[in-house]
Amino acid sequence: MIVEKFNPLKGEMFQILSEEGKVVSKEFAPKLKEKDLKSMYYNMILTRVADEKSLKLQRQGRMGTFAPNIGHEATQVGSAFAMDEKDWMFPYFRDLGAFITKGLPLKNYFLYWMGYEEGMRIPENLRIFTVNIPVASHLPHSVGFGMAANIRKEKFAIVSYFGDGATSEGDFHEALNFAGIFKTPNVFICVNNQYAISVPRSRQTASKTLAQKALSYGFEGIQVDGNDILAMYAVTREALSKARKGNGPTLIEAYTYRLSDHTTSDDARRYRSEEEVKYWMERDPIKRFKIFLADRGIWSEELEEEFISKASEEVAKAVEEAEATPPPKPDEVFVYTYSELTPHLEEQLRELREILGGE
Repeated sequence: MIVEKFNPLKGEMFQILSEEGKVVSKEFAPKLKEKDLKSMYYNMILTRVADEKSLKLQRQGRMGTFAPNIGHEATQVGSAFAMDEKDWMFPYFRDLGAFITKGLPLKNYFLYWMGYEEGMRIPENLRIFTVNIPVASHLPHSVGFGMAANIRKEKFAIVSYFGDGATSEGDFHEALNFAGIFKTPNVFICVNNQYAISVPRSRQTASKTLAQKALSYGFEGIQVDGNDILAMYAVTREALSKARKGNGPTLIEAYTYRLSDHTTSDDARRYRSEEEVKYWMERDPIKRFKIFLADRGIWSEELEEEFISKASEEVAKAVEEAEATPPPKPDEVFVYTYSELTPHLEEQLRELREILGGE
């Protein structure tokens, strides 16, 4: 068991690939087929291409504020790749690679950040919860979901993503407390990218790791190199198996870095140095995985060109489809919260229609 061998109280971090792309933990290295390794790499490339396109769209006024994902590709793709179709995903606002890996259409992603409610209308065949913008507010929801699964004796796991800043919220602690008490099938993935907007991790907690917080609630936690896609895959797969068997939750701290701004309304240069960013850019998760694949004769310049070209076409098509979507109607502000409108909302909707001249 991986989790049993890496003690967060001792500051031990689980890693399979070194920063140079070499296997350092052969014992735990997953035996993945070449097609799976290529699929993981393509999802990382697609995430990066879509993220770079999103920045351009935002700067051109074609999309609203969004949260960049650059540097998180290994954490997102590696963990989501370990999930089965029956497992549920409770995302936060910086999960593009996980969305892609779980199969959410890119059109939905762009629509969401363009301000369309439809962007979070999840296709019925996908087990993905909608994004909650208030930090950590989705964690109690995910645990309640897990409690319901136990009561109904359903055998699936629930993966919840959140940033390190979420661990400073009461919702985080309440959720983990209930998860520990009721042994829910939750896998909590804390994406520790070192900053909660401008607040560094060192100002949020005196704990040596974030993973050790799980121990206070009676279950296991582990710190993982979040820039190592194979480590993220292996530890998530193990935690998911444990959850499905009814053996309780796991907290995974993915130790990574946010290479871009918190959102497009942020300027990270005001609170972190160029040297720090450069240090982490040299540890780019895509670069690390590329070296690993090249050493095995899987990666090539031709493959890289093929993947970038394919990803660019996929992104361009999704943007075209999103921008061709008719503007949202005023009613959409009201209709997605309740199955039936409350009297107060009905009154407000009537007033809005009158103001807009009956639209």
